[in-house]
Amino acid sequence: MMRWIGAVAVAVSAVIHLYLWLDGVKDQGTVGALFVVNVFAGAAIAVLLVRWHHWMPLLLAVGFGASTLGAFLISVSVGLFGIQTGWSWYAWLAAASEVLAVVAGVVAAAQEGYLTRAGSGRRVARR
Repeated sequence: MMRWIGAVAVAVSAVIHLYLWLDGVKDQGTVGALFVVNVFAGAAIAVLLVRWHHWMPLLLAVGFGASTLGAFLISVSVGLFGIQTGWSWYAWLAAASEVLAVVAGVVAAAQEGYLTRAGSGRRVARR
């Protein structure tokens, strides 16, 4: 269940970045290019989360959420690649989805036994 929640959270962030890219971010140089990377990476990670039951997609979801949120917070505070932005409805939604992606990735990793010490825990059987 947590993998699905993480997949939806990552997909929501990717869709918001696609919306913003189509709404004019594509013309903002480096930031526009990074939004395209975000869209494709988010889509790929969302698919991997539900199709590949391995620790790697969980790590990717956590990294995606943390790095995307971190980049946004930098752009809000001091600017990123010459672009400074602010909080709006889509920024709040994206930030919430990125926090949820991190939480879901960590919780899923714990539930599936990836966060136990080597040899001290057992992994959940794969379906």
